[in-house]
Amino acid sequence: MIDCACAILVRDGRILLAKRSPHRTVYPDVWDVVGGKREPGEDIEAALIRETQEEVDVTPRAFRKLATLTEPQPEAHGQRTYHIYLVTAWDGPGPRMLGDEHSEIRWMTIEEALSLDLALSEYRDVFEQLRREGAA
Repeated sequence: MIDCACAILVRDGRILLAKRSPHRTVYPDVWDVVGGKREPGEDIEAALIRETQEEVDVTPRAFRKLATLTEPQPEAHGQRTYHIYLVTAWDGPGPRMLGDEHSEIRWMTIEEALSLDLALSEYRDVFEQLRREGAA
């Protein structure tokens, strides 16, 4: 089982999503939340902080867990659990795209996010939850 820590950054009623690079082996060229795999011995919140630093150059300082999703295609992508966090405050120069994991990052409304080709269709439920809560 692979655990993944995932961040949904929220600012001014918009969420930050990242488009996965076309060369990625898992879910290439679709929109995703920021995050990645937990390393051995690392707790999931430490992975959330590390992955957010590595991908968008910010350090989350206020966050809460929103959802836990399981990989909908385990035969293709392996057994994975996605731990989704809402990040409402952070430190650092970003968000700005680092590395080559993504081809683009963009702030968008929930409506815009719902219209995208998403890595996991289950993200739509999480985005709707954010809208109901008034978080975005």
